[in-house]
Amino acid sequence: MTKTVYQDSVIEDFVSKIKFDAQGLVPAVAQQWDTGKVLMLAWMDKDAVGATMRTGDVTYWSRARRELWRKGATSGHVQELRGIVLDCDGDALLLQVDQTGPACHTGAASCFFTVTAGMPGEVS
Repeated sequence: MTKTVYQDSVIEDFVSKIKFDAQGLVPAVAQQWDTGKVLMLAWMDKDAVGATMRTGDVTYWSRARRELWRKGATSGHVQELRGIVLDCDGDALLLQVDQTGPACHTGAASCFFTVTAGMPGEVS
């Protein structure tokens, strides 16, 4: 399966429905498309959403560096877009991706690996 890309008219329509916060950002949850495993949470601005939908290479907004960053640009642990879904309130995105290598900067497959005492284990 190959990454998903969209035409500009589709991108413009989709972006117009997103309710960005006061900083112009929206939370984006990345999920492995074929297993449903939750990989990470990051932030996107309009440019990141557009770049992601236009190229199929997932691009986020780094709040720390205050710049766009394509996931895996330096590590090689890229995310290829398979689908993008807006939640019912319009204020959060679900990115269905094909992850190469670990998603987390710690080297873990997912950023969600710290469990509360008594919980059964890793979230899927």
